[in-house]
Amino acid sequence: MKKSLLTIILLYAVYGLVLYFYLFFWTGNELPKGIEGTAADPKTFLTAEELQLSENYSQLKNLLFFISIPLEWIIFFIVLSFGISKTFQQWAETASRFFIVQTALYYFWLSLLVTLLTLPVSWLNYKLSKDFQISTQTLNSWLKDEVTDFLVNYVLMAVVVTFLYIIIRKFEKRWWLWAWFASIPFTLFIMFIQPVIIDPLYNDFYPLKNKKLEEEILQLASKADIPAEHVYEVDMSTKTNALNAYVTGIGSNSRIVLWDTTLNKLSEDEILFIMAHEMGHYVMKHIYIGIAGYLLLSLAGLYIIHRLMIFCTNRWGKRLNIQSIRELSSLPLFLLLLGMLSFASSPISGIVSRYQEKQADLYAIEMTKNEEAAVKTFQHLAKFSRSEINPPKIVKFLRYDHPPLIERIMYIENIKNKE
Repeated sequence: MKKSLLTIILLYAVYGLVLYFYLFFWTGNELPKGIEGTAADPKTFLTAEELQLSENYSQLKNLLFFISIPLEWIIFFIVLSFGISKTFQQWAETASRFFIVQTALYYFWLSLLVTLLTLPVSWLNYKLSKDFQISTQTLNSWLKDEVTDFLVNYVLMAVVVTFLYIIIRKFEKRWWLWAWFASIPFTLFIMFIQPVIIDPLYNDFYPLKNKKLEEEILQLASKADIPAEHVYEVDMSTKTNALNAYVTGIGSNSRIVLWDTTLNKLSEDEILFIMAHEMGHYVMKHIYIGIAGYLLLSLAGLYIIHRLMIFCTNRWGKRLNIQSIRELSSLPLFLLLLGMLSFASSPISGIVSRYQEKQADLYAIEMTKNEEAAVKTFQHLAKFSRSEINPPKIVKFLRYDHPPLIERIMYIENIKNKE
């Protein structure tokens, strides 16, 4: 097992070096043909310094992103192979005879260990955003969010893990199917409560203060047959200089949310374009399509995890200190396989998401009839958020859930040229 661990660490180091050279040396910044001098050319709306900062920031963020993904997998492997998971299970069983309490205690120790070991990467992300003037958040505020995130995730996942292992113990051969059935109402419940219970734990939400702007936005909503009564803004300027807006929730708890940074830095026409974009997601039911797609992928994923857990336990059970998938100590194996499958499926979800974002852009242009505002919006996103204009192909394929800004600007410019 020590040899296996050394091999994994060596491969991880090689992986990091290859990534570093790919992101910093092997990918050029050449623009596609026909872009130079157009509205999509970053030199037309960014200074040389802003362009360099955006490039440096994107390279470092991408490097951290790809390095952090297998890090959790390695941690789970170490937790299994060195008997740490087995120890956590023994502590939990000694502390209580009730399985629910055992699960809560076991998952607390596991999640605390993983959080502490990955905290340096989280801090580097925070430090990087701070150094490049994206983050305005104080260290105390960031730590508070980290603690809140840990507690929220712990409570939700402790419930999930408890039900998961109750199901595994009761239906060992078909647990994946019953777990999938149980995940449907749980997913819908989380989507329903997120805007009113979870999100406010991190930031303050309130109806849009600018009533004139709210009235114009609601008029757009009325044209789209969206039964909206309020547009919400969220106090993000204490944490970031980046811009954003989004649709969240389902049913009566659906909300269209604007960051106050967006309100402060964009013109009214640009804000209306963003709102029309978010309304496009609502009208085309992208949230519900996303939920349906997630549930279908999770069904396949749970079955594959079931087969792989049986295989790994039968073949390497002694090395991984797992006698049966019924044991709580098998959870790191479940999470390891889940992480790998989630990463493997990310290109599929990315393609779907980028298509939906393009649909929402086109819907917003059709609704506002203002291509100029759309172009300016994307240019400002690049300027204030240090967004990557033209990412490397692998980065786009594995990471991007929105089309790159250069593509979004160019298809709007093409629409303008056809008119």
